[in-house]
Amino acid sequence: MLALTVPSSAGEEGKVEGGPGAMAAAHDMEMESMNVNTDRERKEELEEEKLGEHGDHSSLCKSKKVHRIISKWMLPEPVRRTYLERANCLPPPVFIISISLAELAVFIYYAVWKPQKQWITLDTGIVESPLTYRPDKREEAWRFLSYMLVHAGVQHIVGNLFMQLVLGIPLEMVHKGLRVGLVYLAGVIAGSLASSIFDPLKYLVGASGGIYALMGGYFMNVIVNFQQMVPVFGIVRLLIIILIIASDMGFALYRRFFVSEGGSPVSFAAHIAGGFAGMSIGYTVFSCFDKALLKDPRFWIAIAGYSAFVLFAVFFNIFLSPAN
Repeated sequence: MLALTVPSSAGEEGKVEGGPGAMAAAHDMEMESMNVNTDRERKEELEEEKLGEHGDHSSLCKSKKVHRIISKWMLPEPVRRTYLERANCLPPPVFIISISLAELAVFIYYAVWKPQKQWITLDTGIVESPLTYRPDKREEAWRFLSYMLVHAGVQHIVGNLFMQLVLGIPLEMVHKGLRVGLVYLAGVIAGSLASSIFDPLKYLVGASGGIYALMGGYFMNVIVNFQQMVPVFGIVRLLIIILIIASDMGFALYRRFFVSEGGSPVSFAAHIAGGFAGMSIGYTVFSCFDKALLKDPRFWIAIAGYSAFVLFAVFFNIFLSPAN
């Protein structure tokens, strides 16, 4: 009853406090906080430049500058300072570098083994490889993973190595090898299983499943945390990701539908499945930079969904596949 006796003016003030006025005030506070953080980062950069004038501190300042650039590209603003406080290059990005060297070594082996004219496509060599995923060899379970080491030609290996090094090294510097490796391999396995379901009669080569998982996780972080990142950087990130995906998917579609009669069409389902794995497991992993991953319920939800997909794929390959 007392609420009914409150004057209308007070009621209007209450509406302002709980309505658009409160939202505007909250937005102003958020913008003020971002401005304070930006000013603080600028002061720290100026201090690093002053220290850089002394030879003893030049290497340290360069390292901090690299980490600062990486933090702006890989992390939302609220956790950048946490990263910078404990940033170091130990351990170095061993996983991405090692997997890239392995893929390059396998490509060189098949490129040298076959005549030089086969460098562009390598069709004959990769078809007979014990690493390639083949529908008629599905009982050799390692092929669901090892296909990532084999590539269809020069443009295929160069494009994949470029993408996974440019994106994978900064991600591994921030999130370390265990988490990046988890996302990458989840994308690789999801790619081969999806190909066995949706394109069951086609071969599969390349690391695109793992690369798209990294891109999918990073893309989701950019979308979800867009307002917490520098807007120009956010737009640049999205444009770069879209450009890379469009060019790589174009090559994959060409390999699948427009390959010459003497060639071997290669499935592109791994690209899509890897992207979905990244947008689920990858997003959860990369958004838990300063949190315990195993305590995040989103991680277990993503793992449950991924496990259900794997079980269905195994059942499909054993009992329902047209390749049986």
